[in-house]
Amino acid sequence: MPTPRVVRFRRPEDEVAARELREGIAAIQAELGVSSEFDEEVLRVAEAAAAAPRLPALDRTDIPFLSIDPPGAMDLDQVLHIERRGSGYRVHYAIADLAAFITPGDAVDREANRRGETLYGADSKIPLHPPVISEDAGSLLPDQVRPALLWTLTLDETGEGTDVTVERARVRSRARYDYDQAQDLIDSGRAQESLALLAEVGPLRLAREAARGGVSLPLPDQQIDMSGTSWKLEFRQLLPVESWNAQLSLLTGIAAASLMVRGQVGLLRTLPPADPRDVARLRRTAQGLGLEWPSEVAYPDFVRTLDPAEPRHAAMVVACTRLFRGSGYAGFHGEVPAQPGHAAIAAEYAHVTAPLRRLVDRYASEICLALCAGEQVPSWVLSKLEEVPDTMRESGRRANQYQNAILNLMEAEVLADRVGKSFDAVVVEVDEKDPRRGEVNLVDLAIEAKLSSERELPLGTTVTVRLTEADPATRRVGFTLD
Repeated sequence: MPTPRVVRFRRPEDEVAARELREGIAAIQAELGVSSEFDEEVLRVAEAAAAAPRLPALDRTDIPFLSIDPPGAMDLDQVLHIERRGSGYRVHYAIADLAAFITPGDAVDREANRRGETLYGADSKIPLHPPVISEDAGSLLPDQVRPALLWTLTLDETGEGTDVTVERARVRSRARYDYDQAQDLIDSGRAQESLALLAEVGPLRLAREAARGGVSLPLPDQQIDMSGTSWKLEFRQLLPVESWNAQLSLLTGIAAASLMVRGQVGLLRTLPPADPRDVARLRRTAQGLGLEWPSEVAYPDFVRTLDPAEPRHAAMVVACTRLFRGSGYAGFHGEVPAQPGHAAIAAEYAHVTAPLRRLVDRYASEICLALCAGEQVPSWVLSKLEEVPDTMRESGRRANQYQNAILNLMEAEVLADRVGKSFDAVVVEVDEKDPRRGEVNLVDLAIEAKLSSERELPLGTTVTVRLTEADPATRRVGFTLD
């Protein structure tokens, strides 16, 4: 499935670099009209709710859950536990339950409906909910009893799901790992059974994804290493455990969508099939990069051959992000949407695993809870089935603006002292109205930027470009053909 580019940075020791970063991000936030601050009423309601959460009666603190998250993350939406069940597996996947803290229509609810989702970029975060909930009382931090939505998923020996239930329960995580720690425990044979089984279930789910024609882009995190006034762009490749962990989230989202489609009520995450013309353009890009893509090999299978550790492959992965466009949300009650599927996942799909960070997950989860319990979906959820997709569309647009602005800032800083120099690049897009303008990926840096020329640009071919502009103040980077 399409994966957003993540911009991280290694915290600079030099105050000049740190100040430049803070000032640049503050300017972006001011331009977009976003702030990490909450007004007094929202904070007061959040603090009261955090002090007295509505805990469910069911106690499943006996399950030894664990979490796998980026280093330093505090808004922990999910914890997991996997066990063998005959020749297959049972997956317990607990998701933060915001119903314990938020009453429909209260100040926190209204503000979340206004924001839509958490905005991330470099070291900055504009949270969806006040931190007293999202990073404390509602977060599934280790050694704390927390309210959760407990998904129980049964898988056969191939990793295919055969049964699913979701219910409210109290849970307690026993361990918290970052990606490097989890991978090291698995590779060294020191992982507890649940974590070790992730290394079995994850690859099985990846195989199921391939079998149904789905694809997950192996897009690396983009990291900025700042030393003094020098900015260097690097990439951190995804570890296998990250893909395995993501597959549990996808598994749960697919199961949730199945419940909704059968129940004829829900909020689906949708994505139309790729336009054949875009696939043709992508094949030309691969040719320009010197990558072999036989005509009989489908796009998902081609993507699985890419190794982002290789610069040309990394550039190809970035270009692949353009293939699937038009993602959205579809709320329905009665007739299922005519186009209910998610083309990159190759199945119906719903967002239910990140309620601390996405508004739609809270509503979709309530629908699944009601369907599993054989109860009516709450009226406050049904009343928002048309509005929430619009809210998420707007928040998604804002999130893309925020992340792209920070990405542009970082890339302008990296290239600021290289104006006038030449780079190898691939033309990945040509303006339909003016074929002398388009965009390129720098082969060795996998930076994407605008390109202009006095002649028509050769889409999908390797060219030499000269850097003409790299201005951190305006966050503009520009190239011309040599």
